[in-house]
Amino acid sequence: MKIDIARLLQKKRSQILENWMTNQLADAGLREDLMSNDDLREQSDELLTNFLNIISDKNIGDSQSSDFEPVYEILSGISMSRARQGYSPRETGVYVFSLKDALLRTLQTELKDDPGAMIEAVLKINRLMDSMGIITFETFIKGREEVILRQTDEITEISTPVIRVWDGILALPIIGTLDSARTQVVMESLLQEIVESGSTIAILDISGVPAVDSLVAQHLIKTVAATRLMGAECIISGIRPEIAQTVVHLGIDLSNIVTKASLASALRYAYSLLRLEVKKVQNKHLL
Repeated sequence: MKIDIARLLQKKRSQILENWMTNQLADAGLREDLMSNDDLREQSDELLTNFLNIISDKNIGDSQSSDFEPVYEILSGISMSRARQGYSPRETGVYVFSLKDALLRTLQTELKDDPGAMIEAVLKINRLMDSMGIITFETFIKGREEVILRQTDEITEISTPVIRVWDGILALPIIGTLDSARTQVVMESLLQEIVESGSTIAILDISGVPAVDSLVAQHLIKTVAATRLMGAECIISGIRPEIAQTVVHLGIDLSNIVTKASLASALRYAYSLLRLEVKKVQNKHLL
């Protein structure tokens, strides 16, 4: 007698859900700080209900069937959400494969007297759940990549602040490696601030740049050129001895750019361009 695997699992829905929840709650890596047990049960119940409503004797052996698209969409949403919340790949994998364990346990219990039917059912569920596992990890990786890209953009914006140090003077301290993408962010931020503030002098401080090679130098030259097109003078500060040696060794021509060893030196030069004078005033206390 042929066993209708789909109907058997549908009848055992409550038992499968309880076994699945038991598997998840027993895991040492359960993240109750990211999701409450009630929310986890609700999420699991939704996925299992949709899965059991869709599964049939016709599609159970075909994991690529379009019938499963609604289930895969729900699973992808869960996986993407977990990636954004901070779950690890292992924790996300446990979520799916603990359902697989619950399904297989039910089949083994219900079909223990029919080894042939049990083997057939186990193989079909194995293939179906493995496909769901692949979708889970693919979506999780995609979600993680989106998080990393967003964080990278945020860090880039934070690490390239344009500071108004004086009326008409801007300073942009650059920390870390200066590549093409970051150069674009630096130029956009600096040029926008020049327009908004009406500044005529911009200081690029590279004290926090670990090394300067020909590519970094070209990025700096492009930034200086863009700044000048906006009508502002650009000064590069933070030229350490090792950077100066590297620039000379590489034959990079920075002769038409004002360079200073420190930000303080660059500020003094900027003040002189604006005909400003900074003096130290000694406090006189009246007795």
